Amino acid sequence: QGERNAENFAESLAESGLCIVSGMALGIDGAAHRGAIKAKHGKTIAVVGTGLDIVYPSKHRELAHQIAEQGLIVSEFPIGTPSRPENFPRRNRIISGLSLGCLVVEANIQSGSLITAKLAMEQGREVFAIPGPSHDPGYAGCHQLIQQGAKLVCKPNEVLEELVFHRNRI
Repeated sequence: QGERNAENFAESLAESGLCIVSGMALGIDGAAHRGAIKAKHGKTIAVVGTGLDIVYPSKHRELAHQIAEQGLIVSEFPIGTPSRPENFPRRNRIISGLSLGCLVVEANIQSGSLITAKLAMEQGREVFAIPGPSHDPGYAGCHQLIQQGAKLVCKPNEVLEELVFHRNRI
């Protein structure tokens, strides 16, 4: 369900002219990039935690080529930098920094997406979360974010409306 939500939200938001920024990881990230690519004139940015010469995960080699054709792949790491656990929280600050808002689609309490959401809040970005079943640990992070003030969203237009409202307040 989370991957379907990520792809559907990303496609709809990209159709509305937003560029989708994510980390090209397996699951939600890949689904978000695929959704953006499906949108007519959709754009996406993949911020990776490796050097630009390394596609990680390797399963995303074709996706990386599609992203390069319809968007951008960026990294702060030098060529040859392999995938290391400490690279991904660093990468997440760039993801949130490039974004108007951060949408958390599915997240357990240990999820890296909660790091991105925290960074987004610190950077003054809007944070959105999609709720899920209360008993499902895969949504516990989303529920925690909502309790901490993230905007609960169920449809892509709710994200768009809030971003327009926020932009008009500035």
